[in-house]
Amino acid sequence: MITRRGFSLLAIAALAGSALASLGTAGAEEPLKELRLGYQKNGVLVVARQQERIEKRFADQGMTVKWVEFASGPPLLEALSLGAIDFGPTGDAPPIFAQAANAKLVYVASYPAPGTGSAILVKQDSPIKTIEDLKGKTIGFTKGSSANNFVVQTLKKAGIGYDQIKPAYLSPADGGAAFVKGAIDAWAIWDPFYAIAERTQHPRVLTTAEGIVNSASYFFANRDFAAEHPAAVKAIIEELTAAGAWAEENRDQVAAALSAATGVDIEAQKLTAARGSFKVGPITPQQIANQQQIADTFYELKLIPRKITVKDAVWVPPQS
Repeated sequence: MITRRGFSLLAIAALAGSALASLGTAGAEEPLKELRLGYQKNGVLVVARQQERIEKRFADQGMTVKWVEFASGPPLLEALSLGAIDFGPTGDAPPIFAQAANAKLVYVASYPAPGTGSAILVKQDSPIKTIEDLKGKTIGFTKGSSANNFVVQTLKKAGIGYDQIKPAYLSPADGGAAFVKGAIDAWAIWDPFYAIAERTQHPRVLTTAEGIVNSASYFFANRDFAAEHPAAVKAIIEELTAAGAWAEENRDQVAAALSAATGVDIEAQKLTAARGSFKVGPITPQQIANQQQIADTFYELKLIPRKITVKDAVWVPPQS
């Protein structure tokens, strides 16, 4: 596990490396010696890792690729901002919280986040039958994650105030344990944790995010890394685009790749792969508008301390 102290030490090392690099030829992109990629237990980046696409792309440069796993988006973006990793993906909400905290990150690419891959789960015998029944109940989810936005939007649709539920801020692992014990009334979670719960706990799906959340997942780079190594960022995105195109046509193999890379049960990953989307593309104006709407809602609910302008964090590749 990477600790906050570890983040700080790595950040210092990264800053020192940047200082040394600046002694080189002005205007030239310095060669990378190590690329540090953060990933979660799903998504196209895991496919690219299994296929060693990034390693092969940079093989002639003698660069080492380091992979660091995270349970959710918020700690991944914390590491990214501190310079402990250079690149990684999250859902829609983590970058809103991160940007509000002045994180050093930029949006560099996107891929769809189908609503079928996230759900609010309750026990089979739960008295909660409708979204309206969530009023006054304890809902577990990871603070600052895509599930956080999912809960906000679900409550809004039902006319329930965020202050009318009892949020239990839990990591995916802790949320799963709390759900099993009955310590929470409902659990908002995404794949593959959603799929794992389906296979092991047989919960009742109160609602998926389909028709409630109109969003995407995103790839991010450390702001300094993107400024200093734009060609590397472009190359990574190209490889992820190719991996995504392959994944769209080979979902059974995607499930095997996800299982091998993450240790998650193959049957759970088959569910994840079947309802996932892997098409990588550029950040669109509509996606920026969607993210801005999330940011404005979170500010109104006092979930973030200040207003932000999402487009300020969108990377503009230099013209070649």
